[in-house]
Amino acid sequence: MRRRVVITGIGVINPMGHDVETMWDGLKEGRSGVGYTTIFDASSFPTRISAEIKDWDISRVVDDPERWAERGRHTKFAIGAASQAVGSSGILDSGLDPTRLGVYLGAGEGNQDFLSFSRMMTAALEPGSLNVSKFIRTGLDTLRPMAELEQEPSVPAGHVAAVFGAQGPNVNCLTACAASSQALGEATEIIRRGDADAMISGGTHSMIHPFGVTGFNLLTALSTRNDEPQRASRPFDRLRDGFVLGEGAAMVVLEELEHAKRRGAHIYGEILGYGSTADAYRITDIHPEGRGAIGCMRMSLQDAGRDPDDVDYVNAHGTSTSVNDRVESVACKVVFGDRAKQVPVSSTKSMMGHLIAAAGVTEMIVCLLAIRDQILPPTINYENPDPDCDLDYVPNEARPAKCEIALNNSFGFGGQNVTLCVGRYRD
Repeated sequence: MRRRVVITGIGVINPMGHDVETMWDGLKEGRSGVGYTTIFDASSFPTRISAEIKDWDISRVVDDPERWAERGRHTKFAIGAASQAVGSSGILDSGLDPTRLGVYLGAGEGNQDFLSFSRMMTAALEPGSLNVSKFIRTGLDTLRPMAELEQEPSVPAGHVAAVFGAQGPNVNCLTACAASSQALGEATEIIRRGDADAMISGGTHSMIHPFGVTGFNLLTALSTRNDEPQRASRPFDRLRDGFVLGEGAAMVVLEELEHAKRRGAHIYGEILGYGSTADAYRITDIHPEGRGAIGCMRMSLQDAGRDPDDVDYVNAHGTSTSVNDRVESVACKVVFGDRAKQVPVSSTKSMMGHLIAAAGVTEMIVCLLAIRDQILPPTINYENPDPDCDLDYVPNEARPAKCEIALNNSFGFGGQNVTLCVGRYRD
């Protein structure tokens, strides 16, 4: 029999709060973490709003904050969320061989040094050409080596391993918005096949910087509802006009069931199934018939040994873009058939924005909390029904409801799709 994998630790830092329960309270109350961008001057951008993390500092979780001054914003969030997850799990006090504890993250690239790059370009520009020598010399004088290193997506996983002494497998994947869900799925497989007994897994990302916002604006993917920041993210609503960029980190401790039981660990839930597919269609579009989304939802259920009728709730990818919301609704109709309109589907991105690489794991934790408390979080700002999106999106208010098994969808830019099936742990 394959080894079962349970969640024994959870932690988050995101626009809704600096810990799991604060985030969960905000989601149940339908609060929004969206406001005007302050990390940089966005006044000349088409999108001037985002979901930022406010008033958090790494000095809360490390004894030597000055050592972390050059670390990336995403790395600091990762250490904060991992500290919560590892602390709540008690895994470091279990006597576990550190070579049996690994790290698998879905982390995005780090801070982009826009000002230094701009100085390099300005110094090197000459009439009709670019002086490469000046560009390089200015870079050598301007760029900070440690800050540049922090741009590498693999760096947060290394920091997490070092802080917690995890000497087992260490991997990072960056499959866009599906990254942290894919990390959880692959970390689960590592434990299932016996290459580790526990994994610190999750994701971290911040793209609230000039390069990130410029890129998404050029793709016309971001909402430009600048006059109403808290109403801008409106998944499945007919008047949606794009997603709101967020930032943050979420981490979990995944553990082999028997190991968790032997040490008396608290079990938040179980990873029942994992599905991963590619649209194999276009880099900028998802398949219009949702073939990748349908495939990964079905694969997750098959891996879990469950039927569509067993699912009580779907935490949607639900970005608030016109195409994504329509296609995800189509996929749910195909997977659930006649029962599709009875399965609650909600998008918590309506409140916290899109955390990109960190979105999937954050939303998986939301599923665990929905199962724990038997409460489904709402899709806020759902005001104008769309005939192409006609499912039960838990509009505007949280709902008490039976929830024992949930699907968490993450559909990444470029056609990567991941669905996780999670459920209440049962012996």
